[in-house]
Amino acid sequence: MVEGMIEIEVVYAAVDRQVLLTLTVPVGTSVRAALLGSALVGEFPELDLANCPVGIFGKVVADPERRPVQAGDRIEIYRPLLADPKEVRRLRAAKAAEAKARNQ
Repeated sequence: MVEGMIEIEVVYAAVDRQVLLTLTVPVGTSVRAALLGSALVGEFPELDLANCPVGIFGKVVADPERRPVQAGDRIEIYRPLLADPKEVRRLRAAKAAEAKARNQ
């Protein structure tokens, strides 16, 4: 590896496929700059990489424009939720209670 360069990963999971890319970027590259420099721009044109929420190893990055990546970081791009998890659990519990009541 060239002095001053680090290796990171960028991952994105679309509904139908997942992509994991390994990138070599200069030390000091911001999270957002690493995303914009990745090949994901061409693979997922619907992604707004300049504004999408991101995290590193499952922890949301509050300011990706200022947060520099570190060697070995895995940048994750988050999609918006299709349904509220609390609402889904509530509906599942109500359905289970209804099924239990019918079987008694």
